[in-house]
Amino acid sequence: MKNWIDLDRRVVIVTGGASGVGASISATLRANGAIVVVADLRTNDDVPGWSDRFVTCDTTDKASVEALVADVVETYGHVDALVNNAGVNRPRLLVDFYGEKPEYEATEADFDFITGVNQKGPFLCAQAVTRHFVERQSGVIVNISSEAGAEGSAGQSLYAATKAALNGFTRSWAKELGQHGIRVVGVAPGINKRTAMNSDANYAALAYTRGLDPDLIDDDYASSIPLRRVGELGEIADLVSYLVSDHASYITGTTLNVTGGKSR
Repeated sequence: MKNWIDLDRRVVIVTGGASGVGASISATLRANGAIVVVADLRTNDDVPGWSDRFVTCDTTDKASVEALVADVVETYGHVDALVNNAGVNRPRLLVDFYGEKPEYEATEADFDFITGVNQKGPFLCAQAVTRHFVERQSGVIVNISSEAGAEGSAGQSLYAATKAALNGFTRSWAKELGQHGIRVVGVAPGINKRTAMNSDANYAALAYTRGLDPDLIDDDYASSIPLRRVGELGEIADLVSYLVSDHASYITGTTLNVTGGKSR
């Protein structure tokens, strides 16, 4: 049976698409008929099985981003959508008031790293594809945010601030670009099954910054969600596919939660 979402060979760039949420998004878009270009910092020359093309790209570097878009346009003739998925997290306290692990106190280097990937990167990618979208008077940008961007998050203030900025980009760009037939939407996942973003190292940091037992953090998370379970990556990916499609043609300027009903 044909999927009810038919992306009809639309060309979609997914940043950070080589693993985790990005890989799930890429695979789902491709299953729904899109031509998927994975852009990732990795230098692996093998095209992942969930993409049609792999381009090594540093989304924090303007020249690298512009080369990515030029490559896609040269290869396929155009770009239909961008999924700004690449992101990082380093759970950190503003001040280590526990006084036990100073490495979990936020530094200027942490600030620069997180804002570079989570805020500067989406800006550069959106700017590069929008020049192309304006010429075509068509295009979709999907920004992968987080519930932390709206609710805040103890121990993750740097991450939450960048996701709040991304939500601001979504609202503002939608107002700027709607006249050119360009939609901008956000997706804000909650707590999901583990990926590189919530690795053992990040879990240990998050447990410390919140004063939790790292062995019980999964149970603590699940019990705080009204649906009593963490999310599946495919549940995020399905929403992204919908938003890229014509079924969402009148949705722009908003960020949709995928949180199981949870707010922090």
